[in-house]
Amino acid sequence: MESFTEELDDFLKCPHKPNTTEQELNRCVCVFISIYSFFSAAFTHFQNLASFFFFSNFTHKCKNHTHKMQNASHLLQNEALHSKYHKHISKANTFAIILIPFCCNATGSLFLTKRNTAVNQTIPYETDTKHTYRMNAAIHNMLPEVRVYFFFLCFRFNLALINDSDVGLKTDLITINPSQIQREYKNLEQDPDPLVERVSVYGNASLAMPAFAYTFCTGKSMKTLKVLHPIRPQQPVVFFSPLYLRTLDRFWKGRGLKEIRLSSGFMLINTALELCEHVHVYGFWPFGTDLQDNPVPYHYYDALSPHRYMHKMPEEFVRLLQLHSQGALTLHLQPCSSNTRL
Repeated sequence: MESFTEELDDFLKCPHKPNTTEQELNRCVCVFISIYSFFSAAFTHFQNLASFFFFSNFTHKCKNHTHKMQNASHLLQNEALHSKYHKHISKANTFAIILIPFCCNATGSLFLTKRNTAVNQTIPYETDTKHTYRMNAAIHNMLPEVRVYFFFLCFRFNLALINDSDVGLKTDLITINPSQIQREYKNLEQDPDPLVERVSVYGNASLAMPAFAYTFCTGKSMKTLKVLHPIRPQQPVVFFSPLYLRTLDRFWKGRGLKEIRLSSGFMLINTALELCEHVHVYGFWPFGTDLQDNPVPYHYYDALSPHRYMHKMPEEFVRLLQLHSQGALTLHLQPCSSNTRL
């Protein structure tokens, strides 16, 4: 453990060394040009038969992303003359800004909204293909109007306690696990005050729930929405899109990350990679002791044990280390100073 600690400490102190060369970037451009050319030809063929919005939309996206890649190539070429390394034009960042939006699209489909969800629409479950949920008018009326916009983001998880003297106070989105509602707020409908008091400390931060991850999540999430919506309308309860989470899961399974379900932390780190130019990750640590062999709880604010069967956080951690080394994000594992609090 000591040698591992020393190596990891040295690794994290090293500056980012992005390894994408102009040749690699151009090769990526060629891939997208090929995709664009293929779908353009397909669109031309099908346009003679009928009007296909999907192909029109997709080829438009390909044009935009090809243009982005070409701009990135020119930027890389220009900056190569003036700096020693390039933090954001990297293999990992190309992966983040191109591959994840193409497959997942957090900006338009991270949450269920009135825009992307219709009354009576059948909602599939993230992990259970045998069950579906039909969206009713009452719940639909409480969904956010359109996509949720963020600027400077601070994601927190599982109703984590916050304090200005350590983890900071800023919160833009915080997740709620339905099991927390079941365990800690059993009389929510009769006595909503404890939960209202708990969420009010986050200001107007959105409260995100995986209502359609499993069937048991739905009832708890709907109950939370119905209770909080009239009391705190300025603090929306939002539901993760099961299609977004399922697509993200398939994306990583296709790259060797095989687990029952991605952890909520890893999911939203992926979201941040798509939405944010700079991503800083605090507190993602999959081991029972820290770098100084001090015991580390699964959550810093409760005594729960990790779900070893559900998540493979050490494997997720390896992916984060790779992204850190390639410059796509900054992984913070050392004690934070006062100027790093949010």
